[in-house]
Amino acid sequence: MTPSLFRPLTLLVAGISALGIFSSALAADWLQFRGPNGAGISADSKAPGPQVKVAWTADLPGRGLSSPIVVGDKVFVTCASGPEQQSLHVFCFDAKTGKTVWERVLRATGRTMTQSKTCVAAPTPCSDGKLVFAHYSSNDLFAFDLDGNLQWLRGLTYDYSNASNSLGMAQSLSVIDGTLVVQSENDSESFAAGIDTATGVNKWKIDRPKAANWTTALHVKAGGKQLVTLQSSKGILGIDPNTGKEVWNYADGASTIPSSTFNDGVIYAVSHGITALQPDGNSISQLWRNEKLNPGTASPLVIGGAIYAVNGAGVLIRASAKNGDEVWKLRLKGPFSGSPVAAGQYIYIAGERGDFQVVDTTTKEGSIVSTVELKETILCTPAISNGAVYVRSDGKLWKLE
Repeated sequence: MTPSLFRPLTLLVAGISALGIFSSALAADWLQFRGPNGAGISADSKAPGPQVKVAWTADLPGRGLSSPIVVGDKVFVTCASGPEQQSLHVFCFDAKTGKTVWERVLRATGRTMTQSKTCVAAPTPCSDGKLVFAHYSSNDLFAFDLDGNLQWLRGLTYDYSNASNSLGMAQSLSVIDGTLVVQSENDSESFAAGIDTATGVNKWKIDRPKAANWTTALHVKAGGKQLVTLQSSKGILGIDPNTGKEVWNYADGASTIPSSTFNDGVIYAVSHGITALQPDGNSISQLWRNEKLNPGTASPLVIGGAIYAVNGAGVLIRASAKNGDEVWKLRLKGPFSGSPVAAGQYIYIAGERGDFQVVDTTTKEGSIVSTVELKETILCTPAISNGAVYVRSDGKLWKLE
């Protein structure tokens, strides 16, 4: 089926790949929500360390709680401006200086109504190292090359007119092996789709449970298979990213706000607290469950042999990744809407009131080793790349290093 608002923009992009402008993804890149595989752990050998300060700030013209992403020496972030947030912005900043490299503004074609705390620019963009993909609560989807040339666009509301909810959608994009995974899960026309990154055309589309959902897909490799997991109130579905076909189904329910995480062959599902799941080929089995290890809004992290979860009271809990037994608790300066991320032994997290905190996980009871007061409301999850942390509010993007 040819989407009604699909535009390949062939004339605009002809010959671009021949110019050799695409750059390959680096190990230090942070290409999606919560970085590599959506796990929240930096793969960069150059960690920011415990003491960080503001290196630069860049002003943003509109609202957004999407996270920044980093490709090479470029930082990308989205926002939405105007009385009804109908102007959809994609910014590219120079990672070294914070100067604007390019900005693109497009008009929303779908519904821009959201709950007051969230906004239209809630989903985090993603990249395959060659293209940048931006999705909004209005169900508008754009693909740009790294120099800001529009490759294709989709107005998904034109194709699926009831795919929206009154609270606003915030599921972030994920890309794997030429397939862009787009989730538009809501209480009406709920679906997930695999879209060809080169053309913008559907590879597959599957129905999803009809309920508001803000979780983001994970990349999982187990039993020799590379899968994408889709989390909902019904549970977690493991699918083939190329076909959308079900491989296994954990059907014991899961959260619709914090996303699960994957580490060393185990999915730590936000389900009845935390439930550790072992995928193996075409099946999945439960290893352990701790109902007291219950994340609030923030998604959990696994560092080494420990799992870290921030509960609804703003308390960071460390537990054993082997059996879920609690090890220690540490009160942070909350509340939190964004999730923690980590590099080496340090966890980085931004509170809603603007307190950016660094936690050393190796001390006996955990400790906050530094705090940077950014003095603006921060609802995003930070990004880590090349020894720096990037954080955004409605009005600013910060680089901390």
